[in-house]
Amino acid sequence: MWSSPLFWIVIAIALFWALGAYNRLMRLRSAVVQSFGSFDAHMVRQVALLGEFNAACSVQQNDAELSAHQEMAALQGATTQLSASLAVARARPLRPDAMAALAAARDVLHASWPGALRKAQEAAVVTVPAAALPAAAPANEGEEHNSAPLAEVLSPSLFWSVRWGDHVQQNDQAIAVFNDAVVQYNEAIVQFPANLLAWAFGFKAARGL
Repeated sequence: MWSSPLFWIVIAIALFWALGAYNRLMRLRSAVVQSFGSFDAHMVRQVALLGEFNAACSVQQNDAELSAHQEMAALQGATTQLSASLAVARARPLRPDAMAALAAARDVLHASWPGALRKAQEAAVVTVPAAALPAAAPANEGEEHNSAPLAEVLSPSLFWSVRWGDHVQQNDQAIAVFNDAVVQYNEAIVQFPANLLAWAFGFKAARGL
């Protein structure tokens, strides 16, 4: 049997298949990690937006007085929780428990945002950051300007609502890409006979957001 050409042909085909299947699993796993990196970048920008919002709220009112409001304290706590969960998930994007904690933290943040924005508006402390206001430019004689920058035509609360909505839309798109990558990876590691390689090399199922 050992000297049979057919035997070695079968062995060679099996090895080539195993190598191809392993490379496919690696590509799918890498796609999950890369797509999470894109989502991570969007979330970092959203956290930065919340930092700008907190700074804009504290311009006209003492930080301690504003933080005493339950809604503002909830938003700050949710932001801290999200940052911590994001750091853990960034190091382990394939860990289901890390993704579950991140998804829960994101839900808490989204639930606390409307109340914080409303409370800041009621207290008349939310402002538009100076960086968002354009520098004045001389107009040409006889020229009429019919449009104005976003920061000039919107109230402070609406300004922040629009910016928040833009970030949420971008994050949702990044989540959709990440979840698609997770589905493809999870389906690949349970298909026979690739699931044998997945078991042998420790490929574990991931979790979407």
